[in-house]
Amino acid sequence: MIAPSILSADFARLAEEADAVAGADWLHVDVMDAHFVPNLTLGLPVVQSLLKATDIPLDCHLMIEDPGRWAPPYAEAGAHNVTFHAEATDDPVSVARDIRAAGAKAGLSVKPNTPIEPYLEILKNFDTLLVMSVEPGFGGQSFIPSVLDKARAVRRLVDAGELRLLVEIDGGINVDTIEQAAEAGIDCFVAGSAVYGAADPAAAVRGLRAQAAKASGHLTLAI
Repeated sequence: MIAPSILSADFARLAEEADAVAGADWLHVDVMDAHFVPNLTLGLPVVQSLLKATDIPLDCHLMIEDPGRWAPPYAEAGAHNVTFHAEATDDPVSVARDIRAAGAKAGLSVKPNTPIEPYLEILKNFDTLLVMSVEPGFGGQSFIPSVLDKARAVRRLVDAGELRLLVEIDGGINVDTIEQAAEAGIDCFVAGSAVYGAADPAAAVRGLRAQAAKASGHLTLAI
């Protein structure tokens, strides 16, 4: 699965930028509040407008404080997947329950330096694990390969049948890094400048998907 990140798109033309990645699996929306991370991007009103402008399922990544308060409205608005950060709450299971009750899939994200082990027991309450391969807050950062150990650990549990979970990665994914991420067991790849910096964003999505499927031991490319 390829999820183009609109953080790298032209914010003045978001409807057109969504159309430009027709065929993408998800459209990744980075919500930042200038508190949990230093950057400020967009919020619920823009997501509501995007939902009217595209049929691509929205993958909302909330880099915000107090997700227990702010996450469920994104699900209520119609987002397909709503992910919040483990570091932003003391009760991630409760937040996940509220997101699911509001109609979306629930995702948990961890920063590059956050160990995955303390969260393995609660992952059964989630639909998605988002492994950050850059520090959250700004696009265009370099990929951090060491985070792939987290993906491998969770992939083993999924393959063993102990978890039913989609493993996603966000940060520095491009033609040079997507294969090693796929080999580590990633299912869904967030790509920003690698897609929106291309002359043909839809073709870039297809190319990244083919690269991932070729490198992965568990992904297959639909014909």
